[in-house]
Amino acid sequence: MSDWITALGGRRVSDERVAFDTPDPARQAKERTVITPLVQFGVLDVTGPGAGKLLQGQTSAQVDLADGDYAPLTCFCSAKGRMLANAQLLRIDADRYRLILHRGLLEPLRDHLKKFAPFYKSELSIRDDLALLGLTGKEALALAEVHFDVTPPALWHQVGDQEFQLLAHPGPQQRLLACLPLPQAEAIASRLAEQALLVGNAVWCLQDIQAGLAWLTPTHQDALLPQMINWEALGGVSFKKGCYTGQEVVARAHFRGQVKKRLVRAQLEGDRLPELGTTVVDENGKSQGEVVAAELDAYGQVEVLAVLTTKEEIGPLSVDGQAVKLLKLPYPIERLDPENLAQAAG
Repeated sequence: MSDWITALGGRRVSDERVAFDTPDPARQAKERTVITPLVQFGVLDVTGPGAGKLLQGQTSAQVDLADGDYAPLTCFCSAKGRMLANAQLLRIDADRYRLILHRGLLEPLRDHLKKFAPFYKSELSIRDDLALLGLTGKEALALAEVHFDVTPPALWHQVGDQEFQLLAHPGPQQRLLACLPLPQAEAIASRLAEQALLVGNAVWCLQDIQAGLAWLTPTHQDALLPQMINWEALGGVSFKKGCYTGQEVVARAHFRGQVKKRLVRAQLEGDRLPELGTTVVDENGKSQGEVVAAELDAYGQVEVLAVLTTKEEIGPLSVDGQAVKLLKLPYPIERLDPENLAQAAG
């Protein structure tokens, strides 16, 4: 497979990180329209006449809502209600659904769903032949309309066809995610780069943090209830659908108010990026939570998402000796039914 990222002048820092020599990329992204390869994500296709029924029994989404227009957030849980992966669910055609999730969970989720696939005459395939691009900034919608010849979709909706899909994600700027065949990625990105700046995917990850949007990684697989990353506040859990694996635990936690940890946004007073899973401690050194995402912002300070205890009056907090300043989330912590989101327009 030819490395289209290298051809664009980028370099792979790791399997899930790419960088370009663009100075101050986070600051540039505040002022300009930027484009980045989203190598932190991967694609898993679920195909076959029973693909919808397979997913309906395993995912928190109401699968019928994924109709080729609305592309809901979803998650997959263990019997104990702990998330094995979270994802965005697309319908590509009558017998094909597509999941976009953290690349480190592609194989584990595939192997988990494989246990059920034969009963539904379905197949699971990791799509290494597809590329994901992120376009963000004030001109993102206009550029997408010109270069992809589509009208950009509403938030958590999709446009496109069987070969190409364009999705709208939340964030501090307009954000679009494009899924397209790998052979087209270099040419499309090169044309976009004539009007948008190429940057590393740390910029997109930072904007996920600022959107209060946490993507599960192997560090926290099978450890968190969906509500612990505010997934029901983002429309990622349907409480109106029937049974799915883990549904009883997830529903009980919601209706009885038994969620003891919640996702928070915060800034650290320092520039040392903590590793995922680093503990958030109180002034007595006792753990009160864990970091689930961390990036440097436009001013060289660390912004994080952390799963933190909901106990009141826990006092000053720190991460790796860096003081924690809590920031406001851009959405309320309340249930948002995906059935309502499916009707959203514009």
